[in-house]
Amino acid sequence: MKEKYKDILEWVYCIIIALVLALLFRYFVATPTIVKQRSMFPTLQENQRLILNRTFRITKKKPEKGDIITFEAPTKTYSKWEADQSNPVAVYDNEPKGLFNKFVYYILEITKKSYIKRVIALEGDHVKIEDNKVYVNGELLEEEYLKNDVITESDVFYDFIVPEGYFFAMGDNRTKSTDCRQIGCIPFDKLEGIVIFRFWPFSEFGGIE
Repeated sequence: MKEKYKDILEWVYCIIIALVLALLFRYFVATPTIVKQRSMFPTLQENQRLILNRTFRITKKKPEKGDIITFEAPTKTYSKWEADQSNPVAVYDNEPKGLFNKFVYYILEITKKSYIKRVIALEGDHVKIEDNKVYVNGELLEEEYLKNDVITESDVFYDFIVPEGYFFAMGDNRTKSTDCRQIGCIPFDKLEGIVIFRFWPFSEFGGIE
């Protein structure tokens, strides 16, 4: 009987270790995700499967302009009357309470809502949206990934400098995207992943630009 219990305990230990390693890999290295929004159409479509790179949590390397990323959804969407161009930052006031709730929210990510967008500008960049176009540091942003008839409008955040420690991101499907134009710039610590490649459907397997 002692040998039997010993075998059971060894299996339990192995399962626990495997789960811990899987969670660590998922949090710090890479994880799959599913596109559930139309905000990145036509670059990404609903129900496509992607792999996210999360090694930035170890290396502290920040995303680059043009990267497609996911981040924790803010809790507030600004109106044009609330927007302060001198303080264009997202609001997060849903911090979970208790160790278990934080584990479920930040590690298992079961109750967390996320957005997928494209990085347009980084800290210190001057963003200006006018005449249906985007200007970064005074230069027209060339966006070859957009459809020809896409225009960029904003009456909320449209002329500001990205604060230190933040980034500015928008969806490729501009008229159908709730993004930093309405929610403000996102702090780097709310970044969840950088898209590496698409693995489903197999007909579109590969990197994404």
